Amino acid sequence: MTIIRKDIDIPSPPKKNRKPRYLELADELRSAIIMGEFSKEEQFPTETVLCKKFGVSRFTVREALRKLTQEGLISRRRGSGTTIQPASARAGGLRQPLSNVGEILQYARDTSINFEKMEPQEIPPKIANQIGLATADKWFVFHGQRMKPGIKSPIAITVAWIHPDLAGAVEKIDVTEATIFGQLQNFAEIEITQITQDIQAITASKHFASSLGIEKGEPILRILRCYFDQNERLFEISANYHPGERFAYSMHIDVGA
Repeated sequence: MTIIRKDIDIPSPPKKNRKPRYLELADELRSAIIMGEFSKEEQFPTETVLCKKFGVSRFTVREALRKLTQEGLISRRRGSGTTIQPASARAGGLRQPLSNVGEILQYARDTSINFEKMEPQEIPPKIANQIGLATADKWFVFHGQRMKPGIKSPIAITVAWIHPDLAGAVEKIDVTEATIFGQLQNFAEIEITQITQDIQAITASKHFASSLGIEKGEPILRILRCYFDQNERLFEISANYHPGERFAYSMHIDVGA
């Protein structure tokens, strides 16, 4: 199976006007599409309307729409205008762009989850081997089903393992909050300095198939993240298991200085 690995360095505060305006517009329109603001085809604005609404040129609008077309979110035909692609055509109920930690938080804000605290356990051998972790310690464990408005079945099963040294912070975790790593930053006074991410296609086990409402052995996408603090300590590991038809991974890379 193919593994894609991406190291995410927590960025410094962005410089003013660093991102081209058409990319900012594409981000705003993408978010609106994901949140269902353009649920009917006729509701998608024309280029003229977008120019007036966002105070940008027609060139900026066209470049933003071209980017969303390349991502499969919209379809454009001369004489027919712009329409939203159905989920079946754009591979999923949720698209997650990722270039920094802020976009992980956006994903969390667009969904909801209720975690359940489990008994401490060792990191599963397959995951420990993949990330190069050699330890027999038992970590704190949380399981959760991540839901998205308008979709009845979970878009993901999330399992999070927390370092055994963080017992005090773990006791304060609110299981209804969108993320665990965000709470650990506050409760344990942790500064996240790096996140690594592995993406891998695997087959659904009986447990995950049942939780996701799919057949055992069907392909699912596992996104494995490791969170490191200011002392280079791995303090959280999370695994998100997504059924393919409910999730599409989209990475946007700005080229240039």
